[in-house]
Amino acid sequence: MSSETTEVGSGPVARPPVPLDTTDPSDELIGPLDARRRPGAVRRRRRGYLLFIAFALPNLALIAVFAYWPIIENVYLSFTDWDFISPEAGFVGLLNYTGLFSSWAFPTVLLRTLVWVLAVVVVTMVLGLALALLFSLRIKGTTAVQSLAFSPHVLSGAAIATIWLFIFDPNHGLSRMLFNVVGADSPDWTTDASWALPALIIVSIWKGLGFVAIVYLVGIQQIPAEVLEAARIDGAGRIASFLQVIFPLLSPTTFFLIVTQTISAFQAFDVIAMMTGGGPAGATTTLSWFIYDEAFNRTNVGVSSAASMILFVVLMVITAVQFRFVERRVHY
Repeated sequence: MSSETTEVGSGPVARPPVPLDTTDPSDELIGPLDARRRPGAVRRRRRGYLLFIAFALPNLALIAVFAYWPIIENVYLSFTDWDFISPEAGFVGLLNYTGLFSSWAFPTVLLRTLVWVLAVVVVTMVLGLALALLFSLRIKGTTAVQSLAFSPHVLSGAAIATIWLFIFDPNHGLSRMLFNVVGADSPDWTTDASWALPALIIVSIWKGLGFVAIVYLVGIQQIPAEVLEAARIDGAGRIASFLQVIFPLLSPTTFFLIVTQTISAFQAFDVIAMMTGGGPAGATTTLSWFIYDEAFNRTNVGVSSAASMILFVVLMVITAVQFRFVERRVHY
């Protein structure tokens, strides 16, 4: 491009060259939506979708095969009469459900299960919170105690049941020694119908106490120190600080533990199977053991499937109620 000159005053002054405009006027008409329609952008989005499907499809397939399909099959079996041996299951409609609720045994099992869940969940939550408050004091040796308290959570139910069978032994166990201190005889924990369910409740609380305490401890450690300091400056004592500051701020942790511990208590099976087998005289038969007993000991697959569907509905309703009403009091 040639430079132009112009007359200013007495002499010519060079004018700087004007750069060429190499932009395509049509580019100004291309917006974000049009850019996404370009062939390169379409191919990238397509590759992204294919990559997502490649990673998600195996997991979705596993969930469908091992979670949703068994539920669908169980719904079908709950309307049939089958004994694991007959080549075909006979359709009986709602007979399994009506038979359960018309018998005297099944309502008793439901009531016993409710007592079991309330006792295990409430006591475990209260003692776990108290233990977490002690751990938060950072006394010397607290770390070792935390490890000991959490260890039952990682042990198998069979190992825990074996340990407590020795403890509850009325002749040679630790229980006999403790009762002898006060001049009493140890009860027959696992063979007496009056003591069997309390014994299993004690074992279940001991098993879950460490987990609840550690989760609560993590929640306490997340509370800002300046909040507690502000409460102290305002004159709040330890009890007032706990009731007005610590416990409200632990509401998300409490809600999480209530949901998980309730589901776990309803599904408890291993300790019952190892220690009492639902006995004596059905004193420890909860809903989870009733389902197993009907299917594999009595070969009433239809009745067992109907009972398991009732357990499924009960858990869904309880969880929905917890999310509907309890979560309202949660402070995030």
